[in-house]
Amino acid sequence: MSPEERLAALGLTLPPVPVPVASYVPYRISRGLLFVSGHVPRNPDAALRTGLVGRDTTIEEAYADARNVGLQLLAVAKAALGELGRVTAVVKLFGMVNAHPSFGDHPRVVNGCSDLLTEVLGDVGQHARSAIGVGSLPGGVTVEIEAIFEFE
Repeated sequence: MSPEERLAALGLTLPPVPVPVASYVPYRISRGLLFVSGHVPRNPDAALRTGLVGRDTTIEEAYADARNVGLQLLAVAKAALGELGRVTAVVKLFGMVNAHPSFGDHPRVVNGCSDLLTEVLGDVGQHARSAIGVGSLPGGVTVEIEAIFEFE
């Protein structure tokens, strides 16, 4: 089953690739690697999902936000490569959680993205990862995640 077929079986659709709002590009390809810029969670109307995790937002809500970002990362990969089947490995994720200072479950939040990539890409979706808490993120979003994909 192709990644696109897995998405359909999960009842998921890829969102449009967000347009950068600053001086960067959504992705860069170099030597068989696709570097995807950090993406943030958006509602279907493109509104940002905001809040401080552990104060304004629960772990479950932030997990869903990270899953939302995973769909965006896949949308960028598909736009860059033409089809997700070209991805041979998710090499690394870097997840930043906008967290209250007392919050310590950053990995559980970023699991939303990790779990989605594995559901859609299978073993190819397994990856190295960092999940850290930060004092703020652009626009007050709950999470920002960037990715490195290997492709053929």
